[in-house]
Amino acid sequence: MTTAVQFSRVLRQWGRVMIHHSRRDFMQIMRESGLSMPQLNLFMRIHHHGCGCNVSDVAAQLGVSNARASQMIERLVRQGLLERSEDPDDRRAKRITLTHAGEAQVQRVVRSRQQWLEELTSTLTEAQRAQISDALVLLTEAASEMEGFQLGDRK
Repeated sequence: MTTAVQFSRVLRQWGRVMIHHSRRDFMQIMRESGLSMPQLNLFMRIHHHGCGCNVSDVAAQLGVSNARASQMIERLVRQGLLERSEDPDDRRAKRITLTHAGEAQVQRVVRSRQQWLEELTSTLTEAQRAQISDALVLLTEAASEMEGFQLGDRK
């Protein structure tokens, strides 16, 4: 029987492995693209928002001032990675979305993560994959309920 302490330790170990891999991938993409970690993070957040967000959303998500977020956005707009457009609900506000080039950067991160997970899961038996899948569904549902957010089919 696994105690809560043992279970927590295993989760922390898995978290370290995932974070190490994600950080390594982000660093590689940063070197190749010339983008910073906050910029890639911003791309991922906009990508997962779907329809775009405004400067205040970006600032809140990144934990920076509106002025700092606006400067970052402006730099990325000039590089052709982000696009500003009028918010259909409030013409005074601007919506921030990824351009095709910005979306391509996100897809590099997504593909890298997917490739690693596919390689990892190919080392497991079908029974192991089923067992891990069942456990992760339970863990994800518990965390989602605790955090109060809806699960969606994220990319």
